[in-house]
Amino acid sequence: MKLSKTKWLLATGLVFGLFSLIACDNSKTGTSDKVTIEYFNQKKEMSQVIQDIAKDFEAENPKIHVDVIDVPNAGEVIKTRVLAGDVPDVINLYPQSIELREWAQAGYLEDLTNEPYLENIKNDYAKRFAVNDKVYSLPLTANVYGFYYNKTAFDQMNLSAPKTWSDFQNLTATIEKQGKVPFAIAGAEGWTLNGYHQLALATVAGGGKEANDIWRFSKVNGISADAPNMKNDFNRLELLRQSGAMQQNWQGAGYNDTVVTFTKGDALIMPNGSWAMPMINSQNPDFEVATFPFPADKEGKSLTIGAGDLALSISATSDHKKEARQFIKYMTTPKAMQKYYDVDGSPCAVKGVIEHNTDSPLSGLTELAFTDRHLVWLAKDWNSENDFYTLTTNYLHNGNKKMMVDALNAFFNPMKADGK
Repeated sequence: MKLSKTKWLLATGLVFGLFSLIACDNSKTGTSDKVTIEYFNQKKEMSQVIQDIAKDFEAENPKIHVDVIDVPNAGEVIKTRVLAGDVPDVINLYPQSIELREWAQAGYLEDLTNEPYLENIKNDYAKRFAVNDKVYSLPLTANVYGFYYNKTAFDQMNLSAPKTWSDFQNLTATIEKQGKVPFAIAGAEGWTLNGYHQLALATVAGGGKEANDIWRFSKVNGISADAPNMKNDFNRLELLRQSGAMQQNWQGAGYNDTVVTFTKGDALIMPNGSWAMPMINSQNPDFEVATFPFPADKEGKSLTIGAGDLALSISATSDHKKEARQFIKYMTTPKAMQKYYDVDGSPCAVKGVIEHNTDSPLSGLTELAFTDRHLVWLAKDWNSENDFYTLTTNYLHNGNKKMMVDALNAFFNPMKADGK
């Protein structure tokens, strides 16, 4: 019996479709020759470097393909995906984040505590982010927060980086007297001042734990504007509020705007983290900058703050845990992370990576990396952060101490039922 052309095409299409379904099913179950693992990236500015490293890995592991996923609003997208049960094989999660702690406790993330490649990480850094004494995140780099300054202008004006808080006050006064603007501030993106405010209290209180004892773990409504530590905290914030201390229209300036202001020389100091360095270079590669940490009252007590920046976790429900572990193991090698460090410049936690600490613009901050003067973000012990950004920028707008203390109490009171 002869088939009509239409029926023959239909039959051929069904067969082809059947083989396509089988092929798709094989790719999911791992029976095909090549396995694809999904890498969810949150380091947008480093996307190209991560893709290059993934290609290097694939060259050594031809049966594994790494699909690097970049999406807008990555932080919100990953929350949606995890809650939907669609967890990527490898995720770039910030290890101090609330999400990592909650997702680890809920069983979404793989326990990495006994993985041999943890030995490749300096000073047991991964254990600083342990959840119930178990490691769920592998921090490969750390960010550090402090102050960038225009080194060329500082040299021309015979200025130097401050070593104490009084030095810092004198420095900003001198800059203003010489007709320059001290600070470039992103008033429209309060997260950029998160480090400033946390370090302000930490340098006053004597450390991160001490700062959280004042804010996070004090009694309900226990934060008072009359307390000595809070008075000193206000003093640190007032440095930014002085007339002429910030660029014009700082209230509406975003992160990008602030970097442009700084690299154009319209303001000489920018509080920000190490993550800003690639953007500074892209705006003006010839711009000579340097950094210094947040000064304390006494010399030698300055602090920086940060956490794991490029930090990787594995989905507990991944069908390709073996391949995901193989990729993460590769990421703990000097070969992989040297390529990353040479562009990013943030302190690297991987042993064997050659860091250019002495001549790096970030050396003023990175010299404190992985020491007791490199605090982990205080929000590691908080349940949220966004309202903290808002109350900080609100104070810069209005200078109302009562309003800020009320906002701090309203922010921290709900957390205090959890205790320490």
